[in-house]
Amino acid sequence: MINFPYGNSNFHAIRTEGKLYLDRTQHIPLLEQAGEQLVFLRPRRFGKSLLLSTLANYYDINRAGEFAALFGDLAVGQNPTGEQNQYTVLRWDFSKVSAQGDTAAITRHLFDHINQAIKYFALQYRQYLQTDINILADNAIASFESLVNAVASSGQQLYLLIDEYDNFANEVLMQTRPHQQRYEDLVQSEGILKTLFKAIKANASEGKIGRVFITGVSPLVMSDMTSGYNVATHIYLEPKFNTLCGVTTPELTQLVTTISAECQQPSDSVQTTLETMRVFYNGYRFCNDMQQACVYNPTLAFYFLRHYQEYCSAPPQILDGNLAMDANKIRYIANLPAGKAVIANILDEQQAVTLARLENQFGMEKLHDIQTDPDYMVSLLYFFGVLTLSGRGMIGELVLGIPNLVIRGLYVDEIKRNALPDAGDRHSLQRLTDKFYQTADLQPLVAFMESKYFAVFNNRDYRWSNELTVKTAFLTLLFNDTYYIMDSEAALQRRYSDLTLIVRPNMRQYALLDMVLEFKYLPLADLGLSGEQVRAQQRKESAALPAVQTALQEARQQLQQYRVVLEEKYREPQRLRCLAVVALGFERLVWEVC
Repeated sequence: MINFPYGNSNFHAIRTEGKLYLDRTQHIPLLEQAGEQLVFLRPRRFGKSLLLSTLANYYDINRAGEFAALFGDLAVGQNPTGEQNQYTVLRWDFSKVSAQGDTAAITRHLFDHINQAIKYFALQYRQYLQTDINILADNAIASFESLVNAVASSGQQLYLLIDEYDNFANEVLMQTRPHQQRYEDLVQSEGILKTLFKAIKANASEGKIGRVFITGVSPLVMSDMTSGYNVATHIYLEPKFNTLCGVTTPELTQLVTTISAECQQPSDSVQTTLETMRVFYNGYRFCNDMQQACVYNPTLAFYFLRHYQEYCSAPPQILDGNLAMDANKIRYIANLPAGKAVIANILDEQQAVTLARLENQFGMEKLHDIQTDPDYMVSLLYFFGVLTLSGRGMIGELVLGIPNLVIRGLYVDEIKRNALPDAGDRHSLQRLTDKFYQTADLQPLVAFMESKYFAVFNNRDYRWSNELTVKTAFLTLLFNDTYYIMDSEAALQRRYSDLTLIVRPNMRQYALLDMVLEFKYLPLADLGLSGEQVRAQQRKESAALPAVQTALQEARQQLQQYRVVLEEKYREPQRLRCLAVVALGFERLVWEVC
């Protein structure tokens, strides 16, 4: 049995308790060569804390006697760098610092965390220190200065590790507008964060700090502290560190193969499971080199694999609750001016999201741009981990996309939340969609859409009015990753359907239908009709209009092509339903099952 370290970022415990460790120590020599003060950014739950724990155990002078046990069979253990076990290690984790209260309260929270870390440091390294460390409750920066001086005067070297450096400051910024002043007080001018990092910079320049490694989610806070800490090397877009955190495809393949054999499953189950995990969890690339492979989110991958190992099947709920907080990042953008349009447009695969370059200057002076400029919003969504670098455009621009179906679901949920703020409406929708998944009967669902939904999709927040609008409405209403691998613009032998719902392999035992939908949109102006006239018609009258019949015929022809491909691939023609849907403006839907 594989002992997965789910939620465990303690390298020492993982190695001594026989838990799975995916070796990343081959990067340690590269990190040493990259610089003495490094900044490394990755989304939440991507293994940053485990990386810091690995570095701490590698460099800690107290772990010298355990080097062979901890690292002997790992890449760096076979070829150590010479700096192993040469440092005293001080660790701060700013995710533990509360963002509640005013600036003075947050400063106290920060000082408490730093001072507690210094007390622990003093206990751990008392045998190496020749002078005491003075800890001042009301001035943790002075405590830090005392620690640095004590280490230097004792002839030792200090390695400073800072985890989630931007956590509490980001929380302050992403609260309601009145808290922006609190954020500015923390990071600008003589704010406490800027003052702290100026102390780090000064002591490093004097040779009192040997190395610094900082992790975080975005460069937002670092941008505001530029003059306070402008000496670090930013390595988060370096191709050689693309896989420093995350699970690679070869690693996942080996794990799935092992578990499948333990479960005595048929040989084709490995590829089926890998395909499921690929569409739901893969797709993250953290560099501009598109030849670099994408990686999996380790938290999501281990969540899936633990269930797979215990029950020999995929988990019913494909989204691990630990990642649900990423929805708050999408919501933050959606609540900015023009943010809803940015979120909606990201769901449009027909119109690529492109940037000349990732924006990485997110300081307070850019706050207006962050709130109004789509390029800044898209860049911030990349750093949050809900967009990824997926390719290059015709003139070399960066193309960004949603990494996988789990993240697509977060976007869909945000649109649904805005469109259906009433919980009663969402419960009603759940009953309708559950019935639709079994029958492919659109009538009840269409009635709901026409009465509740189209008004939202025809407002000023959405700048497009075409079949994409209709498709987005259906995608939002029907998205269900418990039952379906649900793709928009799924590749079908180089043809692209508007929306496919393919029952997940572990759900094919139930009475659920595979479905493919093709949408057409007819503006009312092209029909020569007003909204009142369309609403006054019977649905049969609308369907009989020549333009509608032409659109339905085009959809039927496309669906027939898709049917051939899907029946050949899944070999369950009795389960497949093909639906042609035509929207007359945002007033009326007509459809037929082909």
